[in-house]
Amino acid sequence: MDRSNIEKIAQSAEDKVLLAKLWDKINAGLRKNILSSTCFLSPRELEMARFLFGDLEGLHTFGGYADAERKMLVYLPDYLDESALSDEDSPLICLRAEFYHGDSPSHRDFLGALMGAGIGRETVGDICVGKESCDFFVAAEIAPYIEQNFTSAGRTHVRICRIPLDQVQVPEPEVKEIKDTLASLRLDSVISSGFRIGRSLASQYVTQGKAAIDGLPCEKPDKAVAEGSKISVRGLGKIKLVSVNGKTKKDRISVTIHRYV
Repeated sequence: MDRSNIEKIAQSAEDKVLLAKLWDKINAGLRKNILSSTCFLSPRELEMARFLFGDLEGLHTFGGYADAERKMLVYLPDYLDESALSDEDSPLICLRAEFYHGDSPSHRDFLGALMGAGIGRETVGDICVGKESCDFFVAAEIAPYIEQNFTSAGRTHVRICRIPLDQVQVPEPEVKEIKDTLASLRLDSVISSGFRIGRSLASQYVTQGKAAIDGLPCEKPDKAVAEGSKISVRGLGKIKLVSVNGKTKKDRISVTIHRYV
C-alpha cells in the first residue's frame, strides 16, 4: 500500500478526493485493527481502489449479494471472518419497499426519490425492483432515517421494512440473446453486434467517451473484449459478451451476446 499512488491512479480532482477518503477509511481500520468500511462504489471506482490497495489481506468487496454492481470496500481484522459482512454489525442494510401489485415503479423512481430525500448516492447500493416490492441496499447509518421518512417512489406509496440479507429478492434481468459471428473481438465490433448498429457508429460512441467495459471507461475502439465482460454505452444501454464459441469455417469468431432490455 502506497498513498502516493493516488496521484498516479486518479483521472480527475474528484477521483483524488474519493481515493483519499477510501485510503483514510481502510488505513484507520488497519491501524486500530477493527472492521472499517467505505461508501458504495461503482465498478470504475472499485477498479481504481484495486490498484490503490493491491492484494491487501483482510480487504473485501461487499454489496449485499453475489452479483451486486455497487459494492463497499470492507476491511476485516484477523479475528473476524466473512460472516461479519452479513451479521447484525454489517456495514450495510437491506430495506424492502412494498407497494400495491398494480403499481410499477421503476429503478429511476426509487433512485430519484432517495436522492430527492437528500440521501447521497454513495450511501445507496443496488436497487432491485420486483413486481410487488423493491429490495435496496443502504449504508447502515442512514437506514433508520429512510425507515422513518421514505414513503413513496414516484407516484407509488411504499411501506419500508428491514430484511435479512439471506431473504433478498434479486429479479432475473430481461435479456435478448444474440448469436453472431465477428471478425474480431474489438470493442466496436462487439458493440455493433450487440446493439445492431454499424461499426463506424459504434466506433464513434467509443471515441466520444460513451462506452465502458465492466464500469471502466474506454475510448479505444480496437480494445479487445474478454468473455464475460459487460459493456455499457451511454444512450444505448448495456450488453454482455456471454461466450466466445470458437472459429467458424470462414475463420470468424462465433459469439453469444446478451442485450439487457
